[in-house]
Amino acid sequence: MRIDKIINNNIVSVRDHQGIEMVAMGKGIGFGRRPGDEVDDKVVEKIFILNNMDNKEHFKELLASLPLEHIRLSADIITYAKESLGLVLSQNVYLTLTDHIGFILNKYHEGMVFNNALYDEVKLFYPLEYSVGRYALELIEDRTGCRLEEDEAASIALHLINGEAGSAMGTTFTMVKMVREMMEWIEKEISIPSGRTYPKERLIADLKQLCNRMVVEEPMRGRKDEALYEFVREHYQEEYQIIDGIREYIEREYQCQMTEEEKIHLVLNIKRMRDLYTC
Repeated sequence: MRIDKIINNNIVSVRDHQGIEMVAMGKGIGFGRRPGDEVDDKVVEKIFILNNMDNKEHFKELLASLPLEHIRLSADIITYAKESLGLVLSQNVYLTLTDHIGFILNKYHEGMVFNNALYDEVKLFYPLEYSVGRYALELIEDRTGCRLEEDEAASIALHLINGEAGSAMGTTFTMVKMVREMMEWIEKEISIPSGRTYPKERLIADLKQLCNRMVVEEPMRGRKDEALYEFVREHYQEEYQIIDGIREYIEREYQCQMTEEEKIHLVLNIKRMRDLYTC
């Protein structure tokens, strides 16, 4: 790899033998170096590949403005999420999470604390990503001495969710809010008896997938089965009315469209839930 640009003593922009643009990080990697020099592999700590990143120049500016330790924290959290938990993340997560960690640590030293309005929802709907957030809090405290509030575990998790979906933060907030509202609607309408529980995991997974498709406006794929649709509408009328009410609400409040196939799938899901606690 050859140096394309010196960002600072610890960050350099480089290109490999195929001309692919990357950023290399390492203590002293840019000190005394010039564009065109070969990178000293011994001091390279992390390579950021930029070919799939939306805002390359902003990322370079961000790296130049942050302490090396903040950048290391972000990179190590993402590595943990990928290698230990198998999360598949876009390159943009390096930009958004690094920016967030730098921001929140600066505000911590100013005595500012931020609450996450979606803390409970993230913890329930995205337990894997939330566990990375908890890991991040421990790592941040260990390296900086800053003990961030538990809400920050959910905020970090949201950046990972963005990285998985390849969406913007506003889209992720909308998606999580929609899942919460649909869950609350269903739980209220099916009237689960006091003291009884039901397996939420399947319903949560279905709602997450549905809301993600609707929010990012992906086309619905799958073969239609009109005979099944008609059977469900005729035999599970109460459950169908519940889901149709949710469909109307989502369309009105979020301008998102739910297909008939998706409605039928949710009807069968809540019918199964009712059967579990009534048998």
